[in-house]
Amino acid sequence: MNKAVDLGAFFMIEHESGRMYGTTIIIVRKDGRVVIAGDGQVSFGQTIVKGNARKVRRIGASQNVLAGFAGATADAFTLLERLESKLEQYPSQLMRASVELAKDWRTDRYLRQLEAMMLVADKNITLALTGQGDVLEPEYGIMAIGSGGNYALAAARALADTKMTAEEIARKAMTIAADICVYTNSSFTIEMLDTDTK
Repeated sequence: MNKAVDLGAFFMIEHESGRMYGTTIIIVRKDGRVVIAGDGQVSFGQTIVKGNARKVRRIGASQNVLAGFAGATADAFTLLERLESKLEQYPSQLMRASVELAKDWRTDRYLRQLEAMMLVADKNITLALTGQGDVLEPEYGIMAIGSGGNYALAAARALADTKMTAEEIARKAMTIAADICVYTNSSFTIEMLDTDTK
């Protein structure tokens, strides 16, 4: 059985073998734009098996929801598919779709075994979804997950009050996380949306 290690923004999966792997995903919402960024490294134990994985993407019928994941890749894709299904049921209601997914994730015997964490955002809201059934909204418009999540979060929070754009903050925070976290590389995928508020 795998064991999830979850300490705030820090999230990694520990296998029975004791191997751990991680990533860094960050969302920054500022000045009418929301940006999600993730690194491309996939690690198994002490080995990097891929350097250009896409852990952030657009989902939903209109591709108007940004999503990023940390944790087991197959589990994350299963959860992304489930979230897309919930978004079809509840169009333009990311909060409701996320809460419904979290309920299923927590109560469904199969889904309970899935070990991943997701950040999602649309033009109105940013959320983190966890396997414990949590649906969390960031206090400062910034949220990060993964093994480098704490580093990226701290860097982004420090830069939030500067004149940097949301994209610049996300890139700089990811660069800092990649410099510190051995499970994070500097091959970033970035997606963004314009929001309703400036």
